[in-house]
Amino acid sequence: MHKDDIRPPPEEIILYEKDPKTKIATITLSRPDQLNAPTIAARLRYAKLIHRANVDDDVKVLVIRGVGNNLGGGADLAEQADMLGDNPDFSLLHEFEIGADEDVKYPPKGSYRYLAQLTQLYANSNFGCRSLQDFKKISILEVKGYCYGWHFYQAADADMIISSDDALFGHPSFRYVGWGPRMWQWAETMGLRKFMEMVFTGRPFTAREMYDCNFVNSVVPRDKLEAEVAKYANACAINRPTDTVYMLKTLFETFKQQKGEYMGSVLTGWLESMLPVVKNDGGELKLDDETFDKGVNNAVKDNDDLYPADWRLSKSGRRKP
Repeated sequence: MHKDDIRPPPEEIILYEKDPKTKIATITLSRPDQLNAPTIAARLRYAKLIHRANVDDDVKVLVIRGVGNNLGGGADLAEQADMLGDNPDFSLLHEFEIGADEDVKYPPKGSYRYLAQLTQLYANSNFGCRSLQDFKKISILEVKGYCYGWHFYQAADADMIISSDDALFGHPSFRYVGWGPRMWQWAETMGLRKFMEMVFTGRPFTAREMYDCNFVNSVVPRDKLEAEVAKYANACAINRPTDTVYMLKTLFETFKQQKGEYMGSVLTGWLESMLPVVKNDGGELKLDDETFDKGVNNAVKDNDDLYPADWRLSKSGRRKP
């Protein structure tokens, strides 16, 4: 069992500030020693902060950024190791913000609902994977270094992405299970042909490649990144009334839903819930006790060596022959 007390409290991982004068708020992901991985509690705090910023008349623009060299490498998978491990009595009630003493019984491992209830939960904007979809103000994602996994979900849903030229985009799950919760939205925002390339090769895309896909709005050198984000945020904050922004976001959301954004989230949730019936061919990286005991990052790095250098997920691996 991975104890919560070895992880920082959510208030230390997800920081929030706002400037009522500029109407710009900032969510900062602050866990650089773990590639800014949000815990379950931190992800829930993130969702609540987006909800508050949506209501707050002091906020018109929300900037999301990470501390350190990376936006982030995805969620804290080690925290979720027990979910996929051999413990038959492990409960996922904490994901639903239901206490173990609240007389609620979670479905057992081996049942369809054990994973299905959780993966469908991820389509709910209140639980931190899809929260930016319901945000009716302007969201800007500042990307540097890794933008993988859960952080790549945020890139799918943000209104604008400003990236440093050293950034890498993708999802390690394309190497070990083959899917992620924002599949539909990535296909829409990257373009189907390029996204299929990412999924089936498992390779990350550079910032310049993502710009060429029309996924990223601006690519600048790392030392120019904060200034570029500030330029976009300030322009958005002074342009148009907030009521107009809200109406336009409703229009854009209608467009996304006509294209099937929420349906895509539900379908991917169904796909993820089928993990127990997937039969591996033999040599693939798997999310099992052996991988978690070794460490997911270490397992992914070892698997990385099988790929061409410029298709590897890790920066250190990309520098090797």
